[in-house]
Amino acid sequence: MEQKKLLRSVDNRMVCGVCGGIGKYFNIDPTLVRLIWVLASFVGAGSGLLVYIIAAIIIPEEY
Repeated sequence: MEQKKLLRSVDNRMVCGVCGGIGKYFNIDPTLVRLIWVLASFVGAGSGLLVYIIAAIIIPEEY
């Protein structure tokens, strides 16, 4: 059994591939992840942008 890894998507990306990678990891539509991320950013006074930048730095890109 292969271990699942969280990686930034190279195929399904809008900016850095973070939402595409999260969608692939949890087997859900990346558009849904993007919508949730945008809503969380508005509710969290823009902190979602900071979290996205950190995730883009920490999560490796798929190969």
